[in-house]
Amino acid sequence: MAMNRVKVNSDVELKDRLVAINRVTKVTKGGRTFTFAAIVVVGDGKGVIGWGLGKAGEVTAAIQKGTDSAKKNLVKVPVLKGTVPHEAEARFSGAHVLLKPAAAGTGLKAGGAMRAVLESAGISDVIAKSKGSSNPHNLVKATIAALAEMRDAYTVAGERGISMEKVFNG
Repeated sequence: MAMNRVKVNSDVELKDRLVAINRVTKVTKGGRTFTFAAIVVVGDGKGVIGWGLGKAGEVTAAIQKGTDSAKKNLVKVPVLKGTVPHEAEARFSGAHVLLKPAAAGTGLKAGGAMRAVLESAGISDVIAKSKGSSNPHNLVKATIAALAEMRDAYTVAGERGISMEKVFNG
């Protein structure tokens, strides 16, 4: 299914969040060269989310490159009353994530990279489980893939050409 891409414009207030930073060492004849890879998540807290990877010789430059990259691939995800519309699973490489809707007041039951993605999207009540790899790069990609495949009832009714009542009652 195609993701709901979003164009960034000046009126959208995006907040960036650093998920992970990795120091990479390259050993050469002249000594060691250190570079940094930063994975960054940006979101407006209302269902727009994006991720980016930045690599540079300094940490601040890597974070800035990651933020710029994240703003270029934004996706719109459905958020209903602070939670997700339905259960979803997704995989990316070795990471496998499960997202379940939760009642208001439950809170964000997620850890690490998944928590950063869900908070940036504006989701406040969800139960999330990470199965498989805990690699933050793959977890971020799998979480965004799970969110991107979600559809709300209005979208389903529009695609099928039926009324909302028929979506819920069959």
